Amino acid sequence: MSSDFLVVGGGVLGLSLALALQARFADQTVCVIDKDRCGAHASGRNSGVLHAGFYYGADTLRAKFSVEGRRRMVDWCDDNGVTVRRCGKLVVARTVADHAGLDELLRRAERNGVALESLTSEEAHAIEPRVQTCQRALFSPSTASVDPEAVMASLVDASRARGIEIVEGEAYLGRADAGVHTTAGTRRAGFVVNAAGVYADRIAADFGFGHRYAMVPFRGLYLYGGPSAGSLACHIYPVPDLKMPFLGVHFTVTSGGQIKIGPTATPALGREHYGGVQGLAWPELVGIGVRQGGLLMRDPSFRRLAVQELRHQSRWALVSEASTLVSGVRRADFRRWGRPGIRAQLVDRQSSKLVMDFVVEGDAHSLHILNGISPGFTCSLAFADWVVGQMT
Repeated sequence: MSSDFLVVGGGVLGLSLALALQARFADQTVCVIDKDRCGAHASGRNSGVLHAGFYYGADTLRAKFSVEGRRRMVDWCDDNGVTVRRCGKLVVARTVADHAGLDELLRRAERNGVALESLTSEEAHAIEPRVQTCQRALFSPSTASVDPEAVMASLVDASRARGIEIVEGEAYLGRADAGVHTTAGTRRAGFVVNAAGVYADRIAADFGFGHRYAMVPFRGLYLYGGPSAGSLACHIYPVPDLKMPFLGVHFTVTSGGQIKIGPTATPALGREHYGGVQGLAWPELVGIGVRQGGLLMRDPSFRRLAVQELRHQSRWALVSEASTLVSGVRRADFRRWGRPGIRAQLVDRQSSKLVMDFVVEGDAHSLHILNGISPGFTCSLAFADWVVGQMT
């Protein structure tokens, strides 16, 4: 029940951090604990898209680690027998008004060192004949997709092979004088790494960090296409609202070639509120409700999102919106909802605005990944190396 480094949270960031710690401190012990099984929540329910990195401002950590993170994750998958679908992504314009957004994405891509091609509508149709776009589109050749559960399994196997202790079914309960209290007792640790996702703010508060922030969870769902839905050559996305951390309803091609529509981005009523009463934590309802109310009052972009997401609860409305991107889309082709996922999203208490980048805080005794937002899955291996580098 003791280790030099204790990582709380067995998601993609927690395991990536454990591997980075083991590589840098080979003579010290690393332990990962997770209250369920590794990847049971956000990481295993991820979209599986490996993002190229052209959405993010050049001054952000997300931009800093997207390009290297995608390359590292592709190499990891190739080396560990995980299928990578190198399909690319089309970003399309619904109207002429979207052209300004395409231009901004091209500027960001250039600053971030990301390959992004400007296409005519005819050139876009040559890549995917069913795509619908107004005059112009963008193509990202390096965007890919993987099976997130297969990636998580490979990270677990590699961690154990390298001597990292992984303990599943053990939950963090609180800080101890020389470590943490868990459901299995007290674990002594020389250094604690908090990678607990949607619970990261709570753990950080125990160590005196993250007081400026609060967590607002969002629930995401995808609609999966049946055999009659056909296939697509690549992912197809709309021009996003860059003021929000969500990329809009789009088509994703899974690593196995299936297509899906989504995701929804509904403010959840609990940190594990996957639907109905599942995951509802009644003591959380007031605090989360207050934070959501603050966002509605002070953030116009969030108000627009809330209105849109009310519509997306309807399968008909979700398919209808997606059909503006691709021709020949029928509601009857998309009947099966996938597993819901919860996305951890920080809110700045002072401004009541969503925090749009990774947030890391810590000291000589602990480190806390407070906002591992998208593209956290893509960035994970490169981001973890940087985080560990900041500790030395």
